[in-house]
Amino acid sequence: MKGERRRRLLLDATLRLVGRAGAVAVTQRAVAAEAGVAPSAVLYYFPTVDDLLVAALRDVNDRWVGALQDLPADRSAALDALAVMVRGSPTGDEGLAEFELYLLSARRPELRPELDRWWGALDAVAARLAPDRATAFAAALDGLFLRASTGVDLPDVRVVLAHLAS
Repeated sequence: MKGERRRRLLLDATLRLVGRAGAVAVTQRAVAAEAGVAPSAVLYYFPTVDDLLVAALRDVNDRWVGALQDLPADRSAALDALAVMVRGSPTGDEGLAEFELYLLSARRPELRPELDRWWGALDAVAARLAPDRATAFAAALDGLFLRASTGVDLPDVRVVLAHLAS
C-alpha cells in the first residue's frame, strides 16, 4: 500500500510540473523536489524520465478511457454523460498537463500507445453513438475536450454531439 501511495505522489508531482512548466521541466530531481521525497525514491519507481511521462499519461488515460467505456448504453443518456464529461474537463495547469502529454507523443514514440488508446476509445464511442459520422464525431469530441481544457467558452456540447449523432 505504501508503494502505491508513493507512486501516486510521484505521478501527481509529475503532472503538476508538466502543467506548470511543461514536459521539459520533468526531471527526476524536479519530481522529487515537487513531491517532497529523495531523488532515489523517484529512481526506484521510475528509472527514466520517459517512464515517468508514460506512467503519468497512462494514469490520465485510465481515468478518461474508463469513463468513456462506462458510458450508459442508452444513446441519449450517453450523449448527456459525454456533455458533462467535456464540461467537467480539467482546466488550467491540470488540463494543460494532460494535453501536453498527448501532444508529446508525436515526438516521443514511447508515449504513442497511450495516445492510440485514447483515440481507440473515442473511435469506439463514436462508432456506437454516430455510426454514419463516426470519424467526425470522434474528431469533434476530441476537439471539444481540448477546447474545454483551455478554459475558453464552449458551444452547447450536447447540441453539437446530438447533431453529429443524428
